[in-house]
Amino acid sequence: MNLYDLLTPGRIILHLRGTDKEAVFHELADVLVEEGIVLDKQGFMKAVLDRERQGTTGIGDGIAIPHGRSAFVRRPALALGVSRRGVAFDSLDGKPVHLVFMIAVPDQADEEHLYILAELSRMLLQEEIRNGLMEAETKQEILDILRKQRNENSETENRMGEQTKKLVAITACPTGIAHTYMAAEALEKAAKELGYAIRVETQGSVGAEHTLTSEEIEEADAVIIAADKKVDLQRFANKRVLETSVSSAIKDAKRLIEAALQASERPPLEYQEQVQRAKEQKKDSMPNFYKHLMNGVSHMIPLVTAGGLLIAISFAFGITAFNDPSSPYYTIAKALMDIGGGSAFALMVPILSGFIAMSIADRPGLAPGLVGGILASTLGAGFLGGIISGFLAGYVAKWIRDGIRLPKNLQGLMPVLIIPFLATAIVGLVMIFIIGTPVKEMMTGLTDGLKNMGTSASVGLGLLLGAMMASDMGGPINKVAYTFATGMLGSQTDAGYMIMAAVMAAGMVPPIGMALSTWIAPKKYTKEEQEAGKAAAVLGISFITEGAIPFAARDPFRVIPSIVIGSAVTGGLSMLFRATLRAPHGGIFVLAVPNAVGHVLLYALAILIGAVVTALIVTFLKKPVDQA
Repeated sequence: MNLYDLLTPGRIILHLRGTDKEAVFHELADVLVEEGIVLDKQGFMKAVLDRERQGTTGIGDGIAIPHGRSAFVRRPALALGVSRRGVAFDSLDGKPVHLVFMIAVPDQADEEHLYILAELSRMLLQEEIRNGLMEAETKQEILDILRKQRNENSETENRMGEQTKKLVAITACPTGIAHTYMAAEALEKAAKELGYAIRVETQGSVGAEHTLTSEEIEEADAVIIAADKKVDLQRFANKRVLETSVSSAIKDAKRLIEAALQASERPPLEYQEQVQRAKEQKKDSMPNFYKHLMNGVSHMIPLVTAGGLLIAISFAFGITAFNDPSSPYYTIAKALMDIGGGSAFALMVPILSGFIAMSIADRPGLAPGLVGGILASTLGAGFLGGIISGFLAGYVAKWIRDGIRLPKNLQGLMPVLIIPFLATAIVGLVMIFIIGTPVKEMMTGLTDGLKNMGTSASVGLGLLLGAMMASDMGGPINKVAYTFATGMLGSQTDAGYMIMAAVMAAGMVPPIGMALSTWIAPKKYTKEEQEAGKAAAVLGISFITEGAIPFAARDPFRVIPSIVIGSAVTGGLSMLFRATLRAPHGGIFVLAVPNAVGHVLLYALAILIGAVVTALIVTFLKKPVDQA
């Protein structure tokens, strides 16, 4: 997508009639309605005027960029109005406006909205382009200017990869659009003249755009932060960083670039910051399938945790007190069971399904996803049925949203009537007549098989799940094992509780094992790694498997096999000891909850043995620091 493709001759007004901004807004909105971009002018104008009340979109130099996100916009588009005499616009510089670019984007098109706004602001900072647009006699002249700019941008992108010095920068201004992009443009021009390559992330009032990737940061020789507000610097550890103001970048960008290449390096990240950064990178690198699934799982987990612990506490009043009216504790035990099992667990599958669908299709996917999840529960299809109904609902809602085109006067009914009605009907019918029964039989077979599995089979399953938890420490394989365990926890069977116990125990082992190794063999670790071991221990007992990632990143061929073996041992032992767990998170802290963990001493022993195995193997494999 580029600006040239968003503007057509029909969306250009060479001679605006209006003399104030609201009149001009109506002129440009009329053009967008005639072009079939805006389906309801009144609804779109409300979005534009609401945005204008937040602060003027007149950025100075005779330019205004009003914009509106609305459910009544079919697809991203631009409209341009030119006024020779000028429009009263309360601009930032107090001068009349001669060029008015109106941006129209659908309600949920945040990425497209920011891209258009950033590219348009960046282009209009060039005086020759502004003058060319103001002086254009025909619509084709305007389009030719945009086409030329698009081609020049492509050539610049191609040349950047061939430069020697590489820089990255962030420009950020809290008060408006213009200064953020003026600073970015100044840095890009200066770098080009100096023969350097640069990537600039802008953080204006509209949000972040052209976000720097970890690879770009890693390859950069220096970092420039030209900002008038707080910017997170965690990602720039071990990099030369120069911090300055937006105005400094605008006034003397060349000097800043040369100074940045001589700046001092920032210190390395604290261990906890490294872990958090690694978690974010893993999340970003996951395929869309896992992102959608994890969106559902993350919203489901609080229900499983609350429900499981409340059920466990109800058992503290007597294992059958909640079902025995003669028990003196019946009332409170039954209330806790109704809250945990009857309510929290009942919502588990619908929430899983609904938020998977919402991740795919945004809000239109939520209603059919929730209904599909409820049907999965009532039909006995369980968490697997919830996953299937979530993906089905999401893609059906997305297909209806993108594929069905109604007359203009009916388009506003899509998000509130057409999509939820059709998607819910389709998902419901498919779940009842096609998917529900086979998945129920599959879940019944799986549950029965787990209930009846022998000792050797249970230990084998524990070994497999334990190895999966450690293999990529929070990546897709880890998430598959964890999702399976949380799903089985909802079955409220001993087999499901045993699987959850094995998975959480195994997930705790990698950071604990690495911490133990730093304590028993400090000469094989740097001072920094020894300090990191203390933090890793805390992360491990909190069930944050990612706590081992920084160690694995530094020495993957020794660390990863060690933690996989240790976690597999713990998973197998947990199953052998028939330890059970009723909560999907919490680490060792759930041990304090009555009945949350079954065979608690053996469970702790399984974790300890796995951590020791990891520590011994990695300690044996690693060499002293001075020999590494």
